[in-house]
Amino acid sequence: MATIISCKFCSSLVTSKSSIPTSHCRSSKLWNGAFSKRFGSRWSSYNSIKCELQNAKKSRPFCLKEIAISTALAFSLITGVPALGSSADAYAATGPVIPDLSVLISGPPIKDPGALLRYALPINNKAIREVQKPLEDISESLKISGVKALDSVERNVRQASRTLKQGKDLIVSGLAESKKEHGVEVLGKLEVGLDELQKIVEDRDREAVAPKQKELLNYVGSVEEDMVDGFPYEVPEEYRNMPLLKGRAAVDMKVKVKDNPNVDNYIFHIVLDGYNAPVSSGNFVDLVERHFYDGMEIQRADGFVVQTGDPEGPAEGFIDPSTEKTRTIPLEIMVDGEKAPFYGETLEVRPLFLIVRFHIGWGGE
Repeated sequence: MATIISCKFCSSLVTSKSSIPTSHCRSSKLWNGAFSKRFGSRWSSYNSIKCELQNAKKSRPFCLKEIAISTALAFSLITGVPALGSSADAYAATGPVIPDLSVLISGPPIKDPGALLRYALPINNKAIREVQKPLEDISESLKISGVKALDSVERNVRQASRTLKQGKDLIVSGLAESKKEHGVEVLGKLEVGLDELQKIVEDRDREAVAPKQKELLNYVGSVEEDMVDGFPYEVPEEYRNMPLLKGRAAVDMKVKVKDNPNVDNYIFHIVLDGYNAPVSSGNFVDLVERHFYDGMEIQRADGFVVQTGDPEGPAEGFIDPSTEKTRTIPLEIMVDGEKAPFYGETLEVRPLFLIVRFHIGWGGE
């Protein structure tokens, strides 16, 4: 049995019974996990790199020195080899100005579901992100054995506390007006909690660190949710008549386990991220509310994905009563740095290019 539970600040679910267009991806497959803005965001290399050299004075040809610096910088970005050292600094001060570089930054993938959801929120407030990062990094610190981990945790806590004090005004200014009172209240709890975590570290109580970290990150996530003011983009017109989730919602799904006398049932707590996948999330909520998944077997559960949605009989998925056809939804992918998802294409079909731009000018221009 599945039931829908609203999040504290999720937006409204928009449902339409009109004719629904079809596309590639069948709604009959339920993937374990939320579509996230972090999905597809970390790639160590791309198939091609496009470099654009723009001359501030097109009538003036590049001199060899300018081209050499541009080439060396591009090589450094691709290989990680330092580019010219101190001589480059001296030349940059008197020669071509290079103010605009687009650099690809790669790193380890984020696997924690809570962190994925926090980073996936459509906000652009650097101050709260700088408080969040050292608190997230505590998880890595705790991988160190014994109480030695606490030295690293203490640095994380001090950094988060210092950053919160310095950036509090910027954080408050980023709160949506209708949610500002709640956000300020939660910020107060975060400040108190950081002091409490500092005391835990000083007492060398390693076991108490992780629960307190989780509490503080929940405060951070709540503040970040209070920065979201409305839905950040328009869904393409061809999908607007489908069920849409413009915000977030949570579903608790009770799952019975066969042939296991030690386990009566599990509860799957599923957070649906409509900010990054409004069509996919809205479709799932609509099917839950129609009791489509009630009593249905799970077809696949292999530790990586949990899949269900194929009913008994000839139907391959949900037959929409308004069309008497199997409902299908488009593949929906949000890439880090983009303002809206793209539809019906994979990242292979739509390749991403690293564009390295060198805007070269001369002093006084």
